Amino acid sequence: MRYEDLKDVLSVKDIMKYLGISRTKAYELVHSGEFYTVQVGTRILIPKRSIQKWLEGEK
Repeated sequence: MRYEDLKDVLSVKDIMKYLGISRTKAYELVHSGEFYTVQVGTRILIPKRSIQKWLEGEK
């Protein structure tokens, strides 16, 4: 999966696929505060740019 192919807003499942990590690790990561997330009801959404900045070492 390439960065360019990702939607603008990602789910935890998208993060799992993109980073190649388990469901448990994905939830640990989104709850870690390492990057910006939005909770809508029970869904956790992550802006694509937030993941890219995190991978590049930015906050």
